[in-house]
Amino acid sequence: MFSAKTYIDRRSGLQAAIGSGIILLPGNDDTGMNYKDNIYPFRQDSSFLYYAGIDRPGLTFIIDADNNREILFGDESTVEDIVWTGSVDSLVSQAARAGIADVRPLSQLPGFLAGNKQTIHFLSPYRADITLKLSSWLDIPAAQIPERVSVKLIKAIVAQRSYKTTEEIQQIEIAVNTTIDMQLKAMQLAAAGVTETEISGQLHAVAIAAGGHISFPVILTTNGQFLHNHPHHTPLQQGQLVLCDCGAENAMRYCGDLTRTHPVDKKFTTAQRDIYDIVYQSYQAAADAIRPGIRFKDIHLLACEQIAAGLTALGLMKGDPREAVAAGAHALFFPCGVGHMLGLDIHDMENLGEAYVGYTDTLQKSTAFGLKSLRLGRELEAGFVLTVEPGIYFNPLLTDAWQAAGKHTSFINYEKLAAYRNFGGIRLEDNFLVTAEGSHLLGRPFARTATEIENLIASL
Repeated sequence: MFSAKTYIDRRSGLQAAIGSGIILLPGNDDTGMNYKDNIYPFRQDSSFLYYAGIDRPGLTFIIDADNNREILFGDESTVEDIVWTGSVDSLVSQAARAGIADVRPLSQLPGFLAGNKQTIHFLSPYRADITLKLSSWLDIPAAQIPERVSVKLIKAIVAQRSYKTTEEIQQIEIAVNTTIDMQLKAMQLAAAGVTETEISGQLHAVAIAAGGHISFPVILTTNGQFLHNHPHHTPLQQGQLVLCDCGAENAMRYCGDLTRTHPVDKKFTTAQRDIYDIVYQSYQAAADAIRPGIRFKDIHLLACEQIAAGLTALGLMKGDPREAVAAGAHALFFPCGVGHMLGLDIHDMENLGEAYVGYTDTLQKSTAFGLKSLRLGRELEAGFVLTVEPGIYFNPLLTDAWQAAGKHTSFINYEKLAAYRNFGGIRLEDNFLVTAEGSHLLGRPFARTATEIENLIASL
C-alpha cells in the first residue's frame, strides 16, 4: 500500500468533485472457476484499490460527501477461516493504513443504503455478482443498473486516475521491468519444436515469481496476423516469426505491457526485416510525437501514414500514403489503434467507458474500421501513461474479403500482396509517460530495432 496520506488525498479530491451524495464503491469478491471454492486468482476492483487501497475480497467502501464520513463494510476473518488460510492482517489494521477509521460488518450495508435518501453514485459494474448486489441494495432492477450509473462519478474518477503521480510511475516501472524479463524469456526459449504454450507458461512464471501476476493473458503466437491470438500447443517452425505481447502486474496491481516480434531462426529474413523496419519507423514517429496538447488520434494517423508510406515503397500499396490513410486503405494491414492508457488496468479505466477515458464531449470515437479500435484519441496531458504499439498484419481472411469486394484497389496492390499470405504479423510496443517537455520511455533499455533484437537473441 501507499501511505495513508495518498489515499486520504485521493478521497478528498473525489469527494470535492462529487460535492453531494454517497459514493458507493464495491470491491470484488472471490469467483469460482468451476465450483465455489476453486477460485480464480483474486483481482481487486481498480477504483476500489485506488481509493481504499485494500487488496482483499468481500469489501464495499462508502464516501458520504454530505456528512464528510467514510465507512468500510467488510468482515474480519474468523478462526475457522484462519484454519484454511493462516493468520492474516485484521481488516481494521488494513483500513487504518489507508486512513479509514470506521469499519463495520458487511451485514450492515444493506440497511445503511436502504434507509438513505441521498443520491447514490455508483459505477457501471463489469461482473454479474456486483450487478446483482447493486440491484438488491438499491432496489433497482438488474437490467436498469447500467442506465443508473453516475456519469459525474465516472468523470471525477477519470479526472484523477488519468494523471499518474511519481509513486505510481515507480510502481509502473517495476511492472514494465518485469515485463522486459518476460520478453527476454520468450526470446531465450523460442526455437523450432518448442510449443507456444511451453513458452507462455514460462512467461507466466516470471510474472508470478516477481511477486505479482500477469496483467492480461499472454499473447504469444506464430500467427501474429490475428491481433490477440493466444498460445496454442503449436510447435514453432524455422522461418516463422514469434509475436509476444505480454505484461506483468506488480504486487501493487500496476501494469506493464510490451510487445516484441522476433524470428525463430534468430535472424530476420530480408522480407521480415523490411516489414519490421517499417513498423519500427512508425513506432519511432509516434513516440517522437508524444507531447502535451497533441491529440493521440493524430499520433495514430501519423503512425498509419508511416506504415502506408513504407508499404508503398515495397510496392504492396500505391498512391499517396496520406490519401490512402484518409480513405482507410491502410487498415487492411493495421486494423487497430496505436495505443491506450496504462495504469492499474492494462487498458486503464476501460470499465468506466472509452467515451470518458479516451475521448471527450468534443471528440467522439470514430465508427470506421481501424479507427473504431483506437481506445485513446484525446489530447495528451502531462502525467498520462500510455502505450505506443503500431503493427503490420497480413491477414489472408481479411485480404480475401477486401479483394473479393474490390475495396481500395487504387491503394492496394493485391497481386504483390499474394506473396505475403503466410507472413504473419509484426508489432512493436513500449510504454511512455507524457511529461511537460514531451515523453519519457518507461523501463530499462531494451532492444527495439531488428539489429538490436538479433544481437540480443545471439547473446542469450
